[in-house]
Amino acid sequence: MLLLAAPVAASEWGRITPGETNQAAVRARYGAPTKETVQKVEGYDAVQWLYEGAQAPAGILRMTVDFGILAPAGYRKEIVRTFRLEPKHEIFNRKLVLDGWGPPARVGKEGDQEFFLYEEGLLVYFDKDGHGVVAMIFTPPQPPAAQTPPTRPSPQR
Repeated sequence: MLLLAAPVAASEWGRITPGETNQAAVRARYGAPTKETVQKVEGYDAVQWLYEGAQAPAGILRMTVDFGILAPAGYRKEIVRTFRLEPKHEIFNRKLVLDGWGPPARVGKEGDQEFFLYEEGLLVYFDKDGHGVVAMIFTPPQPPAAQTPPTRPSPQR
């Protein structure tokens, strides 16, 4: 899914900010990817870089970076759209996520995995025990969930 880049800064990690960081900056920071895949996403040419094994950042089993974002100025194929971290066991846990990013905007379940959603652009999936992090997906900021407008008090007569 393509996301529109928003002017608010997205969550970032490891000097990658979705909607801002480009391919050259990712390559300068992490080197060549283990694997590169070219694909069509909603009719646009997009690229995915996979870093795993020795090429993954320290403490991470796999990092997947998706490039190509639809911005107000048009499609930008070299800009990070999203990236996903799959950390090694116990590198990230619930307490660390809450200490680092604060309380989430939304908590939910997908199958037997609990997740936290942050409007700043972070989705965190926990293991079955709800303690260890199994995946962190960084995106541009997400609009708040539809909320019911506040009720106005009725005028007094």
